[in-house]
Amino acid sequence: MRDRPAFDSSPASRAGVRSTLRNVRRTVGIQLAAPLDARPRDGAAGSVDRVLAAAVVALVGFGVVMVYSASAVQATLQYHDPQFFLKRQAAYAGAALVLMWMTSRVDYRRLYKLTYPVLVLVGVLLLLCVIGFGHSGGGAARWLSIGPIHVQPAEMAKVALVIWLAYSLAKKAEQVKTFAIGFLPHVIVAGVLMVLCMKQPDFGSAVVLLLLTFTMLFVAGAKIGYILGASILGGILGAAAIRFREYRYERYLAWLHMDQHRQDLAYQPFQSVMSFGSGGTTGLGLGRGLQTLYLPEAHTDFVAAIVGEELGFVGVAVLCGAYLVLVVRGVRAALRAPDDFGAFIAFGLSTMFGVQALVNLAVALAILPTKGLTLPFVSFGGSSLVMNAVAAGILLNITRHEVPSVPRRPEPAGVSLESGHVSL
Repeated sequence: MRDRPAFDSSPASRAGVRSTLRNVRRTVGIQLAAPLDARPRDGAAGSVDRVLAAAVVALVGFGVVMVYSASAVQATLQYHDPQFFLKRQAAYAGAALVLMWMTSRVDYRRLYKLTYPVLVLVGVLLLLCVIGFGHSGGGAARWLSIGPIHVQPAEMAKVALVIWLAYSLAKKAEQVKTFAIGFLPHVIVAGVLMVLCMKQPDFGSAVVLLLLTFTMLFVAGAKIGYILGASILGGILGAAAIRFREYRYERYLAWLHMDQHRQDLAYQPFQSVMSFGSGGTTGLGLGRGLQTLYLPEAHTDFVAAIVGEELGFVGVAVLCGAYLVLVVRGVRAALRAPDDFGAFIAFGLSTMFGVQALVNLAVALAILPTKGLTLPFVSFGGSSLVMNAVAAGILLNITRHEVPSVPRRPEPAGVSLESGHVSL
């Protein structure tokens, strides 16, 4: 049996977050610069993180229930079938769980060779949406129609960017601290994807891509000055994108003065806040909410509002707890991953889940203007649910190969193993 990976305990390595993620890096001859399709050195893969898997399955099941509760009225009026959206979401959920299970069985290292093909494919799909092949809905061309199936490339772009960033950051190692090699190329690639999202337009997905990029660069050890400067520049460009696009600026003003626009541009967020307020502590009861009569498209981006009305503060707190478990177990997988590639993927996907859930809940509570982001695993929609399930499957596969942290042996009294001296 080969020795376990050695921990890097030098003061320099302890100083950065990146060294924490590298605490279990393999010391055998397989380097990240080479294809990672080799078998794990410790034999067969283990079992998945059951807590993480249970959290995902629970969220998917909860989403099916809440989509039905939030959409029954609209489905009856629009399609004369109260279970119209329920049937679709149940089918999406079944497909998503199957894909998650299949993905969790595929060694995540095989993604190493697929990084650039996947990134290019996603870029082409985003471009197709922009140049006129996109299917319009809600004033944006965000979907591509493949027969009866509608694909949303922006959801794929989030996962593709995480995988590419993990590939590049792990491969460049200490060069991440440089501007020309470690920082600028990552910002450029993320910027191209963001511009394509903005052209659809999809401002919310562009914001998520930006946050994912800066978070992973920070974890990898990029210089704080570069990240801070790029963040300021990104904030200025984002403010300009709002100010000089009439519909965005009007929506922003309506959000600032919601009481004056509750019958027009701020109608949806105003009704959403009403839903949370009417739910109280324990809610009105599942299926007894009244805001489904007034809140447009309640089963999509604002499904959290129906959770607040029907299950109250307790239900929203439990939902937030489930996302917290998802993020914490994902970060745990990152810290125990056998290589930097797996560590960065796990951390990036965990960030993706957490950021999307946080932004969606903030929008539903009118803390932020409307962004058009779904609540992961809960909101109605096939593209979002399937891609989040694939991401969860990748995360679960990383947990199969995790190397548990081993506590250091206690030193004998009076003996310092590091200095080699014996104290009397």
